[in-house]
Amino acid sequence: MVEPLLVAEGVEMTFTGEGAVEALAETSFAIGRGEFVCLLGPSGCGKSTLLHILGGLLRPSGGRVVFEGRPLAGPQQRIAYVFQKANLMPWRTALQNVALPLEVRGVPRREAARQAQAMLGLVGLEGFEGNYPRHLSGGMEQRVAIARALVQGAEVLLLDEPFGSLDALTREQLNEELLRICQAQGKTVVMVTHSIAEAIFLADRILVLTSRPGRLALDARVDLPRPRAWDAAGPEQAQLARRLREAIAGNASLPSLVTQEAIR
Repeated sequence: MVEPLLVAEGVEMTFTGEGAVEALAETSFAIGRGEFVCLLGPSGCGKSTLLHILGGLLRPSGGRVVFEGRPLAGPQQRIAYVFQKANLMPWRTALQNVALPLEVRGVPRREAARQAQAMLGLVGLEGFEGNYPRHLSGGMEQRVAIARALVQGAEVLLLDEPFGSLDALTREQLNEELLRICQAQGKTVVMVTHSIAEAIFLADRILVLTSRPGRLALDARVDLPRPRAWDAAGPEQAQLARRLREAIAGNASLPSLVTQEAIR
């Protein structure tokens, strides 16, 4: 059994304002060290809200998140976030954007640049260090954002549909690169996606949320061997895809509590 690294214990979220909106119902699950987990569900089901809570960017209305056995009270260096948009600083080069988290921590500029250079090479952007965001394609910008997250030395990467706005071919290429990097570095990954094919290609486990208020409908382990083909259409993939579609449609259910025994 692998000891859970990140645990959601009865997490729920209600936004208050002119009218209260229940975004997440009570949801619990555990994520093991080194797992790649995808969050699936219909639009507006609270996937991004849940990701924000897991990263300490948002405090839940109820329940808690536990990271390495301790309650998560807020953002921390060992959990990095990659948003839907790269959110690069337009006045900084690719190298300077990647080096920014290190500079904020007080790492000497030369050492920060050295580490940023290494990360850009890792994501396939060697030779583009001096380019400003306006001179980079959308895929390149997301590579810079991933390099910026990796340079922090974070153990957990939280990805909120990082390739959702890219064309299909670029998306497939970047998914392959992301998987290669995360496997090589032993990262724990939680990624929001709307794509069943993407989730099956990437994930060790897929968590499906119901429509709002989101609650866990299915926790599916993906036992398909790696490397996987993006367009594979074997019976195992078809069966899993059908289970996921049924869960998204509300035809599957699973008790919310996912115990440590679920992490093998």
